[in-house]
Amino acid sequence: MPNGIENAAVIGEEFALVFSDGAEVYLPLPMLRRACPCAVCQGEPDALGRVVRPKVEYGPKSFGLLRFQQVGGYAIQFFWADGHSSGIHTFDYLRRLSEMTPG
Repeated sequence: MPNGIENAAVIGEEFALVFSDGAEVYLPLPMLRRACPCAVCQGEPDALGRVVRPKVEYGPKSFGLLRFQQVGGYAIQFFWADGHSSGIHTFDYLRRLSEMTPG
């Protein structure tokens, strides 16, 4: 599986991924949560194609990652301490996020 995940773990305040091609990705948990691609966080188009971005407020539990699970062979779903879990992060999306992290 060329884009598969070999290993994934929370290390301190980062989510670490090792892809089957050997690439390693480290994403800060706050960044990962703020980048949630779900409609609750990012909005969704109405009948006319307009996207109204919702105002998302984060609380003390928003950046605590309780667990995660692989979705099929293409994504990861995160379960946050504040109850949010509707975001499905594709492997490609996670790689693109890693390109935006300093370091």
